[in-house]
Amino acid sequence: MANTAQARKRARQSVKQNAHNASLRSKLRTSIKAVRKAIEAGDKDVAKKVFIATQSTIDTITDKKIAHKNTAARQKSRLSAAIKAMA
Repeated sequence: MANTAQARKRARQSVKQNAHNASLRSKLRTSIKAVRKAIEAGDKDVAKKVFIATQSTIDTITDKKIAHKNTAARQKSRLSAAIKAMA
């Protein structure tokens, strides 16, 4: 347990920040699932639109260093390739 006032405050802040980061990670996963769902449905136009929104979400979360940049690039690449393969 934190002994100093400074350590107690940092513990409080870390709990709050951890919850915020978890919600952003959840948002990231949800948006990726939305693209995959659109791809499975076979609607290329909808998949493209959802993918554009998902790209923005992935980039935002990566800029905040919640997800690693290489992981984000890999996810975007795979989703893009899956959409292109729909033709």
